[in-house]
Amino acid sequence: MKEIKSVSGINNKGGDSSLKRIGNFIKEARLSKNQSIEELASDLKIGAHQLEAIEEGNEEKLPEKVFIKAMIRRISQKLKLDTEFLMDEFKTESKEVKIEEIVEEVSKKNYKSRQSKNFNPLGFLIFILISGFLGLIASSLIFNLFSDSSQNQTPKQELIKKTK
Repeated sequence: MKEIKSVSGINNKGGDSSLKRIGNFIKEARLSKNQSIEELASDLKIGAHQLEAIEEGNEEKLPEKVFIKAMIRRISQKLKLDTEFLMDEFKTESKEVKIEEIVEEVSKKNYKSRQSKNFNPLGFLIFILISGFLGLIASSLIFNLFSDSSQNQTPKQELIKKTK
């Protein structure tokens, strides 16, 4: 687990997330075409603040990742960039997050399984003894009930035989 975290830590070192790399790439392409943020944003019908947030790699100012992905796709098509490369780059960050989430889930499951394995054998033995004792009492009550009913039938049968 530590190895995976350290690898993802290397990928995010210095705040160089994939969104920031994509944003720098988009910014360079926009500047090479001599377009301002406002011009490109109005052409794409997105907010200039959102385009600026993408170029800065600032996820806090952006909506959900699905929408970010759609915006990046539209921007790359408008600027005639390699859309597939940018989408793959964006997916890389999503995979890193998923790996960290998976590591957290696995560690939680391992902790829960360790807790369930630590049962108390003395408590288990006491439980078995109590249930055995209750079973013995229940079976003796049932046995006495049936034996009383069979004893009650014999005198009646004897009376019937005597009257014949």
